[in-house]
Amino acid sequence: MSPTTTLAIDATITERGQTTIPAPIRRLLGVNKGAITFRLLSDGRIVIEPKTEDVHDDPAIGAFLQFVAEDVSKGNVVPLEEALVEKVRVLTEGVAVDLDEPLPDA
Repeated sequence: MSPTTTLAIDATITERGQTTIPAPIRRLLGVNKGAITFRLLSDGRIVIEPKTEDVHDDPAIGAFLQFVAEDVSKGNVVPLEEALVEKVRVLTEGVAVDLDEPLPDA
């Protein structure tokens, strides 16, 4: 299922490569000033998000996230095929999961 356009707002890029994020977009992002992040998705779309502080002080997590980012940029991470998603839906139908419930002791 492909996404549909729900809002389109034009902006201009100056000769120096600068632009202003239009006020409606800033409001949707919940930012007035500060940093934002542009993410290139494997399908060529670009997502703009408010920049969040990296809360991962663990170097192993940072290395893992870098590894995943490189895999995504190479196109090695792809969306699940709809047939597999449907198979998972069928197999998990009626299964209740509480992600806040502690795991049982083994």
